[in-house]
Amino acid sequence: MARMTEEEADILDEEITNADITLKPGEGGMFMRQRNLIDALDRASADYIMIRATATGKMPLQILSEVVHEKIAATA
Repeated sequence: MARMTEEEADILDEEITNADITLKPGEGGMFMRQRNLIDALDRASADYIMIRATATGKMPLQILSEVVHEKIAATA
């Protein structure tokens, strides 16, 4: 694996230091969208999804997608 040169490290440090990390109201990233989706579900569904996500190391949206695909396959 290649290592960074001092110059590359300095450039990366400068980029990270000067990055604008302010959050804008109403604009959420992937994790915020997942949180909003989980909050919209009933408690049992949310618990099931979070437990499966934790157990499998997947994201909640991946678990939801799997459940939907399983349901589609079962009805096809």
